[in-house]
Amino acid sequence: MTTAAIYLAHLNPMTKAHESIISMLRQKYSPVYVFPVRFLKDGREVNTKSFPFSYELRKQMVESVFGDAVTILADYTFHAPFAKYLPPLLSSRSWELRSQIIAQVKESKFVSYTGDKAERMMLKAYRLNPLKADRLEISASSVKEDLYLQAAKAGGDGWRDKVPEPVAEIIKKNWDIVDKFARMEDNTKRVMSMKFPREGYKE
Repeated sequence: MTTAAIYLAHLNPMTKAHESIISMLRQKYSPVYVFPVRFLKDGREVNTKSFPFSYELRKQMVESVFGDAVTILADYTFHAPFAKYLPPLLSSRSWELRSQIIAQVKESKFVSYTGDKAERMMLKAYRLNPLKADRLEISASSVKEDLYLQAAKAGGDGWRDKVPEPVAEIIKKNWDIVDKFARMEDNTKRVMSMKFPREGYKE
């Protein structure tokens, strides 16, 4: 009996750490399902300075490195108002999201991955069988900081060393997104260690 792996992640953008995690999962589990998170309001994806790249671009990033060796799915999706997913475990919406994700996993045996201790506790509570793992060094947040610094002419292209080369090319082709968000305030709200776009948070 095969054991599947579920990877719920922002991937905004995909970094070399994400590449290492997915490669590790591929070595041990089959198939590997990658779920880049989405936030939708009235059917439209909401992006912020913390979540600049669309689901389609992040899917391209993963495919540029792994091709069809992993399955990329859009079911890790929060629908506005996002506040209704809180508090975790007590909110029926949060359990609906869990069911939405699991519905795509055909295997009866599966594990999930996170390098964050708080997230691991949450995944365990949702019966998603998290693996024990340590957080890897390169964070997407540090890559975004470098991107925005370069866009503001206050830094070089040090971010390129932190992402796989095919991902760097996708970012360069879509540099207008980096330019746009570099000039904006971060319209992101942090609640209970989770990040949500302010737009669509409440009705």
